[in-house]
Amino acid sequence: MSKTLEEKATFAGGCFWCMVKPFKEWDGIVDVVSGYMGGHVENPTYEDVKKGDSGHLEVVEITFNPTIFPYEQLLDIFWQQIDPTDADGQFQDRGHSYSTAIFYYTETQKEIAEQSKEKLSQSGKFDKPIVTPIRAAETFYPAEDYHQDYYLKEQAHYEEDRARSGRDAFIEKHW
Repeated sequence: MSKTLEEKATFAGGCFWCMVKPFKEWDGIVDVVSGYMGGHVENPTYEDVKKGDSGHLEVVEITFNPTIFPYEQLLDIFWQQIDPTDADGQFQDRGHSYSTAIFYYTETQKEIAEQSKEKLSQSGKFDKPIVTPIRAAETFYPAEDYHQDYYLKEQAHYEEDRARSGRDAFIEKHW
């Protein structure tokens, strides 16, 4: 029996609670884990990241089978969840830890991400520059258990927070 081909993709799109569900329920997606990446503190806690002391971003790490769900499709979903023109956070969540980024694991992922960003920049969909950086992946730290699959565990709070955030109105306007 051959081992399934799996890759990782990591995206920062503001609050990680809102970034799990859009990726979670597709064939070819093996797992989506909320966590932290890009900072200078080992094993950061949610409080470290939220305060801005660790330098990390809230991210989702996606394990996927690229023969079923290609990286390009992940990028399409990612772009459609964020405001790629906002460098200071996302929607109601402000500050560095809520800023956007694409973290790549291979040169191929980097090239595909750069092409995808350029295509979005040229699309005319936004009247401001696309500022989402494309960065080399670093150590991924899973978030605390209570953050995992938050949209399922705390459905009422998740829906209230998401509705208040302005994310859905932005997505509807632009996509």
